[in-house]
Amino acid sequence: MAQTPQQRRANLKFAKENEARMGKSEEQLKKRTKEVQKSPISPIWLVLLGFVVFGGLIFEIISRIFFR
Repeated sequence: MAQTPQQRRANLKFAKENEARMGKSEEQLKKRTKEVQKSPISPIWLVLLGFVVFGGLIFEIISRIFFR
């Protein structure tokens, strides 16, 4: 039976992960998985971006309601 594209992608992903593990001890693998990935954007910038986007949206809605 032929592989579906979804199965093929899953197999390639699994093979890539397995290849990365080859030759490494269990301790090295555990250390790698315990590392917490840090967000590339700080929370302050996320709050500022949210304020600009949603504040602008709220301001636009208010201005359309009251200042037709």
